[in-house]
Amino acid sequence: QVKLVESGGGLVQAGGSLRLSCAASTIIFSINDMGWYRQAPGKQRELVAAITSGGSTNYADSVKGRFTISRDNAKNTVYLQMSSLKPEDTAVYYCNAEYGYGSTWYPKWGQGTQVTVSS
Repeated sequence: QVKLVESGGGLVQAGGSLRLSCAASTIIFSINDMGWYRQAPGKQRELVAAITSGGSTNYADSVKGRFTISRDNAKNTVYLQMSSLKPEDTAVYYCNAEYGYGSTWYPKWGQGTQVTVSS
């Protein structure tokens, strides 16, 4: 099995910074792509940023230049450094990871961590 444990959410003023972490625990499986999604009240879950096992990154236009995704493959951990936060960044942030082996991968979601940005 695979378990994702997220941390780092909280309350911050506009213009501030937060760093989210997500550690994937697994004994048997490999971890492929990882990413962060968010869901604000009344809205659909959306991709924030993703990173491949090789380090290639992809960002939502709304966070480009403000957020940075990175990972530590040795620790199966992905990070999201969020800077210049805006009230519209308020949402529950979910970690996502692909686990498996060979060419077969399965998605796994974290439990979510609340990020609230006050104006």
